[in-house]
Amino acid sequence: MSAPGERRPVDVAVGVLVDGDGRFLLTSRPAGKVYAGYWEFPGGKLETGESVEGALRRELHEELGIEIGDVQPWKVEIVDYPHARVRLHFCKVRSWRGAFEMREGQSMSWQTLPVDVVPVLPGTVPVLRWFAAERGHAGPTHVEG
Repeated sequence: MSAPGERRPVDVAVGVLVDGDGRFLLTSRPAGKVYAGYWEFPGGKLETGESVEGALRRELHEELGIEIGDVQPWKVEIVDYPHARVRLHFCKVRSWRGAFEMREGQSMSWQTLPVDVVPVLPGTVPVLRWFAAERGHAGPTHVEG
């Protein structure tokens, strides 16, 4: 139950696509959206009655034109942005079919640590820290933008 005055979080499915070389996919937020130009892991809001996996499959097809394989739920993080409070459901995805199409005019970049695209969306930073812990990466996880 939310406390009075507390904003109820919006559930968002987030795909952490990891390729065979251990690189992960970041995409830029399209023009016209909040935080346009910021880099993030792709995904989107759950629709009413939709599961995290269902939303992730739908969103990655709509945004990137791919069909994803197995979805591995990873971590959940709540982030308070000025425009919304979001509950980010991060899922690792290691297989997909189809060629990437940037259907919303966004850009994409395969990255390793430290990430060199800027600026990075605040909700992306925890994931970079988790990768650093998993991979024994010391030092900065990204360039401050």
